[in-house]
Amino acid sequence: MTTTKLTILPQLDGQRLDKCLPDALQLTRSAVQNLLDTQMVTVNGKVASKSYKVHAGEEIVVTLPDPEPCSVEPENIPLEIVYEDSDLLVVNKPKGMVVHPAAGNPNGTLVNALLYHCQGSLSGINGVLRPGIVHRIDKDTSGLLIVAKNDIAHQGLAEQIKVHTFTRIYEAVACGHLKTREGTVRQPIGRHPTQRKKMAVVAGGRDAVTHFTVIEEYRGYTHLKLQLETGRTHQIRVHMSHLGHPLAGDTVYGAAPDKRLQGQCLHARVIGFVHPVTGEYMEFSSDLPAYFQEFLTALSE
Repeated sequence: MTTTKLTILPQLDGQRLDKCLPDALQLTRSAVQNLLDTQMVTVNGKVASKSYKVHAGEEIVVTLPDPEPCSVEPENIPLEIVYEDSDLLVVNKPKGMVVHPAAGNPNGTLVNALLYHCQGSLSGINGVLRPGIVHRIDKDTSGLLIVAKNDIAHQGLAEQIKVHTFTRIYEAVACGHLKTREGTVRQPIGRHPTQRKKMAVVAGGRDAVTHFTVIEEYRGYTHLKLQLETGRTHQIRVHMSHLGHPLAGDTVYGAAPDKRLQGQCLHARVIGFVHPVTGEYMEFSSDLPAYFQEFLTALSE
């Protein structure tokens, strides 16, 4: 077992323990619930209930059980490794690759490929189905993803994401033309009230902030640069749809089908972070993939 200590920040004062821990630990809500149910969480040395309301400055101690043996099979799937050292690696994920196994996608995922490439040397914080996965991008989103090889690296990177110092810049093509050349969307995101597989802008959702800048306009479309301040599920897709400009190809969030695209036209182009062990700031970028470039070429013609 491993022990993680957290100090409650002022902005979390008054929140329920079971609401603030998932982000802090980069765990699912169900995983946090299980830790609370099995009395693996203490506040100021006392076992805490899930409904306990935290106070700024309090010390939270979480005991994490040793990871279960991984049932996911390593697979020799080629990976584009942008950077790698003993603590982490940066992968350029292709469009169409699922990040971790789930119902309907038991193999052929990034995790299957990572287990083969890293020979099992991945952090265990996110459980046996998501070893090493600090953050994720959707199946049909291409681009850069960081992977932790050990729990120390994972915790350091997760903390940077939590306090919004982790740089994530995307490029996308959206439908229509925006009213301004640049701007910020600040709208809370939560589960769609009726379509549970979708996210939506909803009252009481989690804070979400996306900054956008127009790169180029085409007939009926706009090429955008988008920077995440937060990292909610489907954040860019939801925010752009909320503005009335869903991403090209994103039929889930309101775009018309486009035979030139399979899923949303969205690429994670830049990530930057402080190395959790060396303290060095590192930043990586990737070229727009072929499908994205071909779509822009078609629009320009």
